[in-house]
Amino acid sequence: MMSKPAAVVVSIAALSTFLMAQEPKPVPKDSVRIAIPGCTKGYVFTAGPRTLEEPGNFEIREGMHLRMNGPKKLMSEIKAHEGSTIEIVGLMKKGQYNDGVNIGGGVRIGPGPTGPSGRTPSPAANQIQIDVEGWRQIAGDCPSR
Repeated sequence: MMSKPAAVVVSIAALSTFLMAQEPKPVPKDSVRIAIPGCTKGYVFTAGPRTLEEPGNFEIREGMHLRMNGPKKLMSEIKAHEGSTIEIVGLMKKGQYNDGVNIGGGVRIGPGPTGPSGRTPSPAANQIQIDVEGWRQIAGDCPSR
């Protein structure tokens, strides 16, 4: 049997280890952590409208498509909630969503894709990506197509 002081020390050590495991990993200098509401279909996340309570990141406009990357377990949990509105939290490279020139009305003109020998490259080559760290379900349903 442990004495009471030893039991208290063991309990505090176990609790502090648990709390330290909950801290998010640090954000690299070339990235930013964002939370975005929206809907999923497979590995594609479509950004939804912002609310006054949770304004989100304004560089990610409504309707923007992001390619989600993450652990298989996390991605299968998200896939199980297709059709429901969720909010994902993850890391994105700074500036990857600002290619081109904004001409107004949500329209941007950017450089066209070119591949070797003038061929068109893979459609996923310039796709915006997010490394998903977590998600949560929020109120609302996704629009049906």
